[in-house]
Amino acid sequence: MINVLCFAHIKELTGAEKVQIQQDEMTVEQLLNELNYRYGVSGDFMVAVNEEYADKEDIVKSGDTVAIIPPVSGG
Repeated sequence: MINVLCFAHIKELTGAEKVQIQQDEMTVEQLLNELNYRYGVSGDFMVAVNEEYADKEDIVKSGDTVAIIPPVSGG
């Protein structure tokens, strides 16, 4: 099981601060596709796996914690 931490509008879309994906292993890109399929989460996000930034081709494994970080704007 992969634990996904949700922030800002992603939390609103999923309805939770944390969701779980029942997979043993997948790429970050596959995980983002799954979140889009389940909850309509789409966009350009920063992703951290176990508190380290990850690329879309990086592997996420069962037991990992993934943070989906939406873009931040300010002035």
